[in-house]
Amino acid sequence: MANKNRVLILCTGNSCRSIMAEAILNKLLGDWLECESAGVNFSGKVNQNAKKVLEENSAWQENYYSKSINDAIGRDFDLVVTVCDGAKEVCPIFPKAVPKIHVGFVDPDGKEFEVFRDLYNLIIQNLVPTIQKYFNKI
Repeated sequence: MANKNRVLILCTGNSCRSIMAEAILNKLLGDWLECESAGVNFSGKVNQNAKKVLEENSAWQENYYSKSINDAIGRDFDLVVTVCDGAKEVCPIFPKAVPKIHVGFVDPDGKEFEVFRDLYNLIIQNLVPTIQKYFNKI
């Protein structure tokens, strides 16, 4: 099989939005895409409601964890996607030029579980087709 397109999802804490986006993209587009996530000011923890909604949708993998942008900065990506305004504003410069796009989502941290379910669906409705269009997979 040909090399997969590599995408990095960035947010501030890497505890909710970016972890959820990573899991959803890997689940739905994993035949041609490899997705990772990181935080520009990572929290070091995965929000339990984010994990729960991913488990509910068979998208959680035990190798998902909150990572720092420093873990990804020297690696090659075909696209960087910021999913929060904070990460968009401080998105670092990568050693190799990499295109960046922004698809923002409201932070669900501290909100009730239904907000995480809504975010799951919003990622599918908004981010998945954006990635598919970017790589001409629609």
